[in-house]
Amino acid sequence: MPENIFARVRAAVVTALRQVVPDLPDDVADRVEVSPAREAAHGDMATNAAMVSAKTARQPPARIAQALAAALVDGADVLRAEPAGPGFVNLHLRPDSLRATLPAILREGEAFGTSGAGQGRRVNVEYVSANPTGPMHIGHCRGAVVGDALANLLAKAGFAVTKEYYINDAGAQVAALAWAAYWRYLQAVGTPLSEDEFAAMVPGGLQYRGDYLIPVGEALRAEHGDALSGPGGTVADPALWFDGVRSFTVAAMMASIRADLAQLGVQPDVFTSERALVEAGAPDRVIEQLQAKGLIYEGILEPPKGKTPDDWEPREQTLFRATQFGDDVDRPLRKSDGSNTYFANDIAYHADKIERGAELMVDVWGADHGGYVSRMKAAVQAVAGDRPARLEIVLCQIVRVMRGGEPVRMSKRAGTYVTLADLIDEVGRDAVRFTMLTRKSDAQMDFDLDAVVAQTRENPVFYVQYAHARCRSVLRAATESYGTAALDSMALAQMPLDSLQDDAELALIRRLASWPRTVESAALAQEPHRIAFFLYDLAGDFHMLWNRGRDESTLRFLQADRLAETMARLAMVAATATVLRSGLAVLGVVPVEEMR
Repeated sequence: MPENIFARVRAAVVTALRQVVPDLPDDVADRVEVSPAREAAHGDMATNAAMVSAKTARQPPARIAQALAAALVDGADVLRAEPAGPGFVNLHLRPDSLRATLPAILREGEAFGTSGAGQGRRVNVEYVSANPTGPMHIGHCRGAVVGDALANLLAKAGFAVTKEYYINDAGAQVAALAWAAYWRYLQAVGTPLSEDEFAAMVPGGLQYRGDYLIPVGEALRAEHGDALSGPGGTVADPALWFDGVRSFTVAAMMASIRADLAQLGVQPDVFTSERALVEAGAPDRVIEQLQAKGLIYEGILEPPKGKTPDDWEPREQTLFRATQFGDDVDRPLRKSDGSNTYFANDIAYHADKIERGAELMVDVWGADHGGYVSRMKAAVQAVAGDRPARLEIVLCQIVRVMRGGEPVRMSKRAGTYVTLADLIDEVGRDAVRFTMLTRKSDAQMDFDLDAVVAQTRENPVFYVQYAHARCRSVLRAATESYGTAALDSMALAQMPLDSLQDDAELALIRRLASWPRTVESAALAQEPHRIAFFLYDLAGDFHMLWNRGRDESTLRFLQADRLAETMARLAMVAATATVLRSGLAVLGVVPVEEMR
């Protein structure tokens, strides 16, 4: 069983609470939490056990806290317990129990913190899923990083995770892309048409004019010659070229997107095509399934917001009874002309995930899709029926790229926005990934190019990487003095640790001990930014110890005349480096050995 002192102490608290409150219901016991104390003076941990059980016990929380504290005294891990505030109990751990975290880390390595909380539940995390109509940009980047880190986090917490990309390759936008690629093809052939003349022939106009489609047009010319064009490079009948150009262009754009994702360190396990689902009849089948459940009817919607019956033409549509599942209105699945809506396609896609065994689906969307959440959750609930499947949505707000306090545009290919490739070229993959996780996903953020490359405490990725590099520098120096065998993790795990008594040392160990709890709580809350926050705080604890050690001989890491103390501190440094690497792996960031 992986070491988790918080889980162990929580179990002791629940056992003691059952003595104080007989016949404690399991659902009340499940709400008991043991969390790090906010201030070291108040102890190592605190529990809300008295507060959550007060209603069941029909006693004031303070009275339960008093009895619970008495029951916890002299436990295996708890040295003393003290009632506090309106019903909390502060817990002071035995120093040996706290220090035992270090050998556990050294034995488990980067697996330390791995949790069984997920119990192998199958989770599908779908993220990015950008329309394949252009290069990936900064907005896609945030969703990609958040989704990838969340998937890593859920896997570390014991879930069976599938990372998925949904290719939106059906509908009007992809049709417009095909026309735009065809224009670049005609240019490669040598068309006499001007861009405006061609645009006048395109249904809805020429929407995508970026230079990124020039290579696609040239590739079409290389494969087909002038066979796709009309006489003299004019527009041929779309029936002769449209489907082939659309498929070719989507494949080319997806190859570009895959390359951008790989550069970011994102590699989905599954790519699912919307067009393939549509062509296989999946939306029609899911409509039939909902109809069999009595959840479909023919009706007329109320006028949309801002419209009145006078300026809105009502049409009969096939509607899903979304209001039965918490949505505010029923939703159309089939238009009056008999074609399916995008919503029908999306329901079919999620039904496909359920059929593939997903018990939990997590979709990472841009914040502009916030109005789509309630209807999608309603649909999944309806489709799932009695099957253990549910949908959670993580929304990502917009990101502005800044330099010198001003928004910047860096793209030569796109012109109007910052591409992912340009951003990575500017600051590097690790800086992009870590920085994107320094804010909660639903909070807007400014990506400051100057701050991201600054070597200061205000730059979180530098601050954390520097802590790991300092740990490694200590261990390299120790290897030169004591040899490789002495610095082996298993050897360090055997070292006496009684000399680790300084407040700064204990604060660092206390932080290390909270890593398993952080993993579990962040995974269950689906908030990977908590890992970035933890790493920043852990780095701060280590930097504080490092800076104190430069002035206080008792805290120096390497002291030839105090071998036992030196080896204990080396065990602490090695454990710190291990947890930093473990956390950075969740974020998809590569730790550095030394700072240049």
